[in-house]
Amino acid sequence: MRLQEKTKTYSVPLRDPHEDILAGIQELAPEIRARAAEIEAARRVPPDIVERLRYLGLFRMFVPRSAGGLELDFPAGLEVIKALTRLDGSIGWISIVAGIGSLIAAAARPELFRQIYQDGPDVAICGSSQPNGTAERVEGGYRVKGRWPFASGCTHADWIGAFCIVTENGKPVPGAQGKPQIRAVALPVRDWEIEDTWYAAGLEGTGSHHITLRERIVPEEHLFDIDAAPRLSGPLYQALRQWLPIVHGAFSVSMAEGTVDDLLALAHTGKQQLYAATPMRESETFQYELGRISAGLRAAQAFHEVQVASHWRRALAGTLKDDDVMIEGARSAVWLATTCVGIADACFALAGSGAVYDDSPLQRRLRDLHIGAQHAHAQQRQYVDIGKLALRRSAGHAG
Repeated sequence: MRLQEKTKTYSVPLRDPHEDILAGIQELAPEIRARAAEIEAARRVPPDIVERLRYLGLFRMFVPRSAGGLELDFPAGLEVIKALTRLDGSIGWISIVAGIGSLIAAAARPELFRQIYQDGPDVAICGSSQPNGTAERVEGGYRVKGRWPFASGCTHADWIGAFCIVTENGKPVPGAQGKPQIRAVALPVRDWEIEDTWYAAGLEGTGSHHITLRERIVPEEHLFDIDAAPRLSGPLYQALRQWLPIVHGAFSVSMAEGTVDDLLALAHTGKQQLYAATPMRESETFQYELGRISAGLRAAQAFHEVQVASHWRRALAGTLKDDDVMIEGARSAVWLATTCVGIADACFALAGSGAVYDDSPLQRRLRDLHIGAQHAHAQQRQYVDIGKLALRRSAGHAG
């Protein structure tokens, strides 16, 4: 399956970009909710909704002003992502891809960066972060080939990127700390093959198919190191990896907020479950559980707000690119994913048997949150590094 050519680029005069995007999302909200089943059935976000999000400025929110983008502060961009995620998990997920794709492009070589944005800032970029490809050094560039999973948003992308192990004479080229050298490769969507593989238990509308390069000679300027020194000025662009757990935390919290919204909407219908003495909203058992859920949600919101503020302060101070900061972000992402999955599980249980049907938003939220929690940034194994950091810091204080 190959994608269509790049869609039309819009230039939108915005008065207050951040507020205008949020206002546009609220106008679009009823349609997004009404088309949730369509999004899941198609296993992608419908093209007309993608174009409306493009028109609102989703794909330009983290693009530098020098390229015609909005260059929103990171917390402001997160508000956009959270607003979309609270409406629909799949649309929220592809909005994360939109933002991170722009930040990855900002790490590209200048000639590639200019090529990506030569027709304007509203470029949809996606890819896969797993180093499942190889880039063999040859005359004129690199011979790149590979097959990568989880390329969320590839069904509407203009450019696609993926990570490769750099090789020479068939052997990996050593990089930092003796590990193989990893480079990102970015090419227009027409150069990639997309395999129709996204049949999943949740986040079905993200179009997270496999992408393939059979074998292609790629000019050197199309490969770059995302961990190299920043190529652009400004707090958004001084580091990339440190932002990733933070956007995952935004997904978890916003999905939990949406789940509670859906449960409250169900309770306000006056629903009374089988064998129950009173309607849900009048039941003290329901009220007790709802109170417990609300407390957990507020704790998750507060934790994420504190972590976002901390990261942004570091970005403004020029100290974001730090391994300990990466671990701090991971700590929040893992705890938030676990906590918010628990919130979704509790809401699903409280809703009763009606929640098992496909037309219930609660079962969709449940599935989407569980799939999101499978992401590498939310894996429990990261608590090992978090524990090591706590020990190291406590030893420093003791000394």
